[in-house]
Amino acid sequence: MTTISKLLRESADVALPVLHGITDEQLATATPCAEFQVGDLVNHLFQVVVNFQGLARREAADFSGTPDVLGTDWRARFVDETRELIAAWSDDAALEGISPGMGLPQPTVGRMALLDLTLHPWDLAVATGQRYAPSHAAVEELLLMVEQMGPMAREWKVFGEPVPTAPDADPFTRLLGATGRDPGWRPAP
Repeated sequence: MTTISKLLRESADVALPVLHGITDEQLATATPCAEFQVGDLVNHLFQVVVNFQGLARREAADFSGTPDVLGTDWRARFVDETRELIAAWSDDAALEGISPGMGLPQPTVGRMALLDLTLHPWDLAVATGQRYAPSHAAVEELLLMVEQMGPMAREWKVFGEPVPTAPDADPFTRLLGATGRDPGWRPAP
């Protein structure tokens, strides 16, 4: 196991109950990601989890279109796909060199998968009224990366503009704000 795969496992363990807690009636609910409703974000998270399995093996990833998994047993499939993601990043070789598809160091690519598996479950949890407490170790691992990559991620439209947080805010609140999320976001009544 690598550090990234351990953190992916911790994040998956927290994410799985959130995805299992989403009802079909909530799939059209708004999320903190303005461009996504709950169902769209579930599809996006599947796309990320599957594509980053291949990126660990240095295979090409296709982010051009988001597959629709909602007509399938997506809750059970998410368990299987996150297991595959963790396994793919468990090999030390997955963290060596530069990603041919993304042109970034492989450890950064692994952290990008970790970021999505840490943030999007929060998006889904607050949108659907569920509790969410991320892995503290994952948050600590991601804070530095987000601070370093923030300008590039905003340029690529991956992050929104930073949302100010209190100087004494906890690390996860700071992470949310740094990625352009409003930590106080709640669905409209």
